[in-house]
Amino acid sequence: MNNKTLINVALRYRAVFLDINREAINMRSDASVPVMAFIARLKENGFSVSEELLHAMNAVPVDRLAEITQCINDVMGVKLNWAPLVKGWDVPTGETLADHLITFIANIFGKEAGFKGTTLPCGHLIPEGTFPIERYNGCPFCGTPFKTADFVYKGQASQLKELRLFTVEDMKHVFASLLASATPLDGTQKDSLEQLLREFSLPENANITMKETAMLVVKLLVEQDKADEASRLLKTPTDVLRYLWYEKTGYVQIIEPKTLVAHARKLYFYMWGPLDESADAAEGMKKKLMLKYDRKACLRVAQWLNAIPMTAKQAAENMNPKRGMWVRMIRALRLAEYARKKGFDHLAEILDVFYRQDYITWQGRVDKARSENDADTTLTLLKERPGLFARCLFATMLRFGSDKVLAAFEEIADKMPARLLLSLGNAADAYFDPNEVRLARPITGVIHRIEPNKLLALYDDEIRKAMTAAVNNLYRASMARRFAAQQTEAKTIFIDPALYNIPVSVGDRSATVQDASCALMGTRFPVEGDAVRLFLQWGKGLHAQHLDMDLSARITLPDNEIEECAYYNLTCVGAKHSGDIQSIPEMVGTAEYIELSLPELEAAGAKYVDFSCNAYTTGALSPNMVVGWMNSANPMEVSQKDGVAYDPSCVQHMVRVSEGNLSKGLIFGVLDVAKREIIWLEMPFTAQTLRGADGTSIEALLHKLETKLSIGQLLDMKAQAQNLTSVENADEADEAYTYEWALNPAEVTKLLNV
Repeated sequence: MNNKTLINVALRYRAVFLDINREAINMRSDASVPVMAFIARLKENGFSVSEELLHAMNAVPVDRLAEITQCINDVMGVKLNWAPLVKGWDVPTGETLADHLITFIANIFGKEAGFKGTTLPCGHLIPEGTFPIERYNGCPFCGTPFKTADFVYKGQASQLKELRLFTVEDMKHVFASLLASATPLDGTQKDSLEQLLREFSLPENANITMKETAMLVVKLLVEQDKADEASRLLKTPTDVLRYLWYEKTGYVQIIEPKTLVAHARKLYFYMWGPLDESADAAEGMKKKLMLKYDRKACLRVAQWLNAIPMTAKQAAENMNPKRGMWVRMIRALRLAEYARKKGFDHLAEILDVFYRQDYITWQGRVDKARSENDADTTLTLLKERPGLFARCLFATMLRFGSDKVLAAFEEIADKMPARLLLSLGNAADAYFDPNEVRLARPITGVIHRIEPNKLLALYDDEIRKAMTAAVNNLYRASMARRFAAQQTEAKTIFIDPALYNIPVSVGDRSATVQDASCALMGTRFPVEGDAVRLFLQWGKGLHAQHLDMDLSARITLPDNEIEECAYYNLTCVGAKHSGDIQSIPEMVGTAEYIELSLPELEAAGAKYVDFSCNAYTTGALSPNMVVGWMNSANPMEVSQKDGVAYDPSCVQHMVRVSEGNLSKGLIFGVLDVAKREIIWLEMPFTAQTLRGADGTSIEALLHKLETKLSIGQLLDMKAQAQNLTSVENADEADEAYTYEWALNPAEVTKLLNV
């Protein structure tokens, strides 16, 4: 096993991986000198250890402790360059727009025109009386850094995050929970699953219900020449087509190639501007979608389709919605040739029925009944496929009336996945509000606003509220029946109060990777002290170049007044910026900070502060960019020597932008000033600066997260249905649901496997 891989994955669950047997741990042993030194290093990074982990480390070799220390240092970015542009930036330099204008003119006309000043290594002349250059680590005009920092602050945090022990069995449990997740995996979970799939074999009894998870597993199994093992995850022709599409594009959602090329053109225009012959994103996508397969791939797909456990008519109907794509795939994969070979009889029958179109489609019958306004036939057909009924429930209620539709839906509500029921409950308030803006996130990764359904205008406010209440009552009643049907010997339950601040993850997937912890989008983090320090680090592993990423904060004040702290406005009410860096040094990257003062924000009546990072010069955010925030009840230092303000022990939350992320901008958090809480969210947008972020969409996303069912509320439903008594101590409970338990979102989704 690769210990480094398992150490990195375990850290995401606030744990340390040790390849030991729990039964062999001597709980009476005293900590050795190397272990005490290791704990001291952990404390510098803001971590402590559980009692079990403390005793377990006595059996670990010193070189393994050193390896763990190195992994944690890498995750926390201890060895990176954290020097910003300005030294001691907590005291503003006083630079103005006039300084930039005078410097611009001076660099056009030079010293020959009488300008006196200092010429910096980048070649720019800084005139006397403009920027106080002794305060800068680089050029204040072009943002090129000349200095890097070889240290960071450590141990200023007022609270330590406890690390637990993870053994091989614990890692296998995480692996199984990721495979069985009842909701789509986010970026962190996908990355963890991919790493664990390379360490552990796929369990024979693995129950993978999510298509996205199945496609990721199939892809990795194919890479490992385990195509036969992957075949049991492909149960329909659409599953096979979805894998082929995922293999080509990285997307699970199947979209017609012409539509995807149009998406590429639109996305390119958003990021880089008008297309030209030398930079045509659409042409790149066309090349990517070219259907060229070798004999090995053709045989693999033919075997998969031949093993599909469906009748030929069922398979052909399943293929019909993407008929045009299938025609091209059949030709590219030489499936007609394989269908004539011995042993491929089922494949031959499927292709025969498909080409003769000797089948009737379910969707065609539904569309016909809808067009004829035949409610009875429509509802009868929808009941045959509960999942599809759930996805069109609200629109069907508006078309045929809520009473009749909900009565039909209730007959099959208990047959569908619980996550779909929760999605309906979470979405009902917004859908039936004619003034509510809804949000959608297609494959481009950019969030779009959806206008209310026009049919809402046919109903008055009272009826719309009744529809919302009816949906909520229906899904809660179904969940109660599901929980009540579960067999349990438990009598008591502990629910951590923090779980009431974390929404159940259904539909809100983050694309970033969380290396130091796992948190669900919408999680609220309490602010300990009076300061919140945002940080942005980018350029790790890249050669020195012009690469301009920006950290910004937007402050919402009374009467809809807006203040912005960004590269163009380094100081504003309650916020200070460390300076605009536009180029990166060699390999170690660079950093920007923003310090927020809660007392100043409160005094100004500020409501929210939005945290944003943007790609100013390139088409997308830099891979391996790290953003997050720090806070502590203890004061956090800012170096007067080189401006370093990073302390890994004070980091409350941080995320890493992964490869393939096409976002140009990202809202990664919102500070609720009155509540002194930071809501972690992930909202990509396509603008070059914070000013392009849609404030209405941010508020709509916040409202959506606030109204979603929390983990604590879901556990309350379980406790009530199973007659469990709530207790205040986890050690006294038969079932304990702690914050540490919720660090594994896949484990949380097991509550939906009912």
